[in-house]
Amino acid sequence: MNTAVDILPSAPTAAPASATAPDPWRPFGPCTAQACLAPAARATRPVLLVARLCAALLVVLAGVPVSLVGRVRAAWRAKLTMAWARLLLRALGIRLEVTGAPAVSDGGALVVANHVSWLDPLVVAATLPSRPLAKREIGEWPVIRTLARGSGALFIDRERLSALPSAVAAVADALREGDTVVAFPEGTTWCGRGMGRFRPAVFQAAVDTGAAVRPATLRYREGTAASTRACYVGDDSLLASMVRVAGTRDLVVEVTLFAPVPPARPEGRRSEARAALARNAEARVRTGVDDLVHTAVTGHQRITVRRP
Repeated sequence: MNTAVDILPSAPTAAPASATAPDPWRPFGPCTAQACLAPAARATRPVLLVARLCAALLVVLAGVPVSLVGRVRAAWRAKLTMAWARLLLRALGIRLEVTGAPAVSDGGALVVANHVSWLDPLVVAATLPSRPLAKREIGEWPVIRTLARGSGALFIDRERLSALPSAVAAVADALREGDTVVAFPEGTTWCGRGMGRFRPAVFQAAVDTGAAVRPATLRYREGTAASTRACYVGDDSLLASMVRVAGTRDLVVEVTLFAPVPPARPEGRRSEARAALARNAEARVRTGVDDLVHTAVTGHQRITVRRP
């Protein structure tokens, strides 16, 4: 997933030697499928694998009428999307665990998290009533566009840097309306053993509206051991990733919700305010990623969760 604000997957990228990102929306990550993916600790049997993939397909198709209801009844949209996302994760055999501070209930919030997989937006949607940011191309794909619009997705044109102010304004409008908006500011996926820098652009919406920023760390495990099975990096394909996820037993995604970060309001330039907010949020998310890396390296039998 190669955008700072994807909801659904596009082809992942990894940086070739001495390469630079071609545009601000498509940074490169260092992870590749060949280097980062490990065999499953426990693989599912072929019959269960097929059953999971079929169940996931049925959930996706069932999401079409559900999303249409969400478009008609905006008040139901977030809860319907949350229920659908949880059902899809369950169909794929993924268990969701949520820890951390209670959800924000007063006004809109910008949720920002590390980016590991095409599953990430589904995971956040299953955790919090929210609206995702999505690339413009999503709005053109059959079936997927219906699901995205039904979830209240905000679209952005990655090909035009001039579209950035309008995208930030759309996020700001959603925050003013009291919605929770989800973004992945790294701009590309990592395998979960590390993370990239948070790009500050989307944080301007929080600065402009005074909305709180809610950092979250996403961690994938097989049982209690750190896992890269869900990562979507390098030249990996969506189909291969889906089969890999459905073929892994005891796959868990852990979401750690940190306390909201108050909006930065320095007396200097607006760019300084959003940069400071991005650094603060990134630092909190990075603590959770570092905890998982420490566990993987030392071979502890339990995942260490650093409380917010």
